[in-house]
Amino acid sequence: MNGAAGMNFLDDNIYSRLLRERIVFLGSEVRDQNANAICAQLLLLSAEDPEADIFLHINSPGGSVDAGMAIYDTMNYIPNDVATVGMGLAASMGQFLLCAGAKGKRYALPHARIMMHQPSSGMGGSASDIKIQAQQSLHIKKVLLELIAEHTGQSVEQVTEDADRDRWFTAQEALEYGLVDQVIKSAKEASDEGRPAHKKD
Repeated sequence: MNGAAGMNFLDDNIYSRLLRERIVFLGSEVRDQNANAICAQLLLLSAEDPEADIFLHINSPGGSVDAGMAIYDTMNYIPNDVATVGMGLAASMGQFLLCAGAKGKRYALPHARIMMHQPSSGMGGSASDIKIQAQQSLHIKKVLLELIAEHTGQSVEQVTEDADRDRWFTAQEALEYGLVDQVIKSAKEASDEGRPAHKKD
């Protein structure tokens, strides 16, 4: 087995082992491929046990809004509580998914950094195409800011103001803002809170 194949095999084994512990890992940019895999993992774990909590660990600089919304909608589609754990960096769509975890079960590790900003999109093509893309961009921005406000308890106006430029948070600042519910130092702290599992209301 060559080096690259060996590493891929090791990676697959690690993620499979985590999945058996009901842990899903987002450790890169949010793209269609890994979003589809995460959605499939959430659906699989829900089918195996529709009541037990699922833990989504996030270390991501963000990425595709559409791919991220697929994960978000799947988190809400399944009956399980999806606890989120921010580690390293949770920026942009990573920040959104972190704050979208089950209420009371959104965690950040002590040195995690969280960044919130408005969604961005490249626009090109004809004038008509650019107009349509601009309308879609405004719609997406409105939806995301309203959802962040809903999940944090902040007003839409406050979130809109704070997200106008890159807004960085320490783990403690994210807690105070309402992006997470607890800053934890060990897995036991999250496990004690998130298990035994309870179904969504």
